Amino acid sequence: MIIQLTGLSGAGKSTIAQHVAGKLVSSGIPAEVIDGDRYRKTVCKDLGFSKKDRCENIRRLGKIAAEKARAGNVVILAAINPYEEVRRELAQQYQAKTVFIDCNLPTLINRDTKGLYYRAMLPPSHPDKLLNLTGVNDTYEAPNCPDLVLRTDQEQLEESAGKLYRYIVSRLPAAFISR
Repeated sequence: MIIQLTGLSGAGKSTIAQHVAGKLVSSGIPAEVIDGDRYRKTVCKDLGFSKKDRCENIRRLGKIAAEKARAGNVVILAAINPYEEVRRELAQQYQAKTVFIDCNLPTLINRDTKGLYYRAMLPPSHPDKLLNLTGVNDTYEAPNCPDLVLRTDQEQLEESAGKLYRYIVSRLPAAFISR
């Protein structure tokens, strides 16, 4: 099973993915997280942030996720994943389920641990201006029909992670759970 999380920077994708993967493993269900930030530094380090490169990034991560899922793992892909067309591709090609990690912009700005929102909102002439922050000055297409929506501006981590954990477990074949 592949779960593709999508949402803006700081929405909680990696945090939720790690939390849920830990709960799955503790329950005897093999699980792995593919963190988009981490893979950007290795497998996808040759890619930029154009639409073409962002889509290629997700395709590569999807292929890695599929290999890990075929090996018997629940795979949680935590990446911004901003385009509906490539999310649909993963759903069609690998039966990936889409989970929208929704969080409003004021909360994201308040959580801005990486300083990305601050830099994206600098004046155009500022030398530190970030020009391609998804959802601010670059495109983010919210999913049309996500399989699950988690509102991290309204829910605590335990609530969001619990919803995702229950969603995953309820869709696993019985043989998978009784390993």
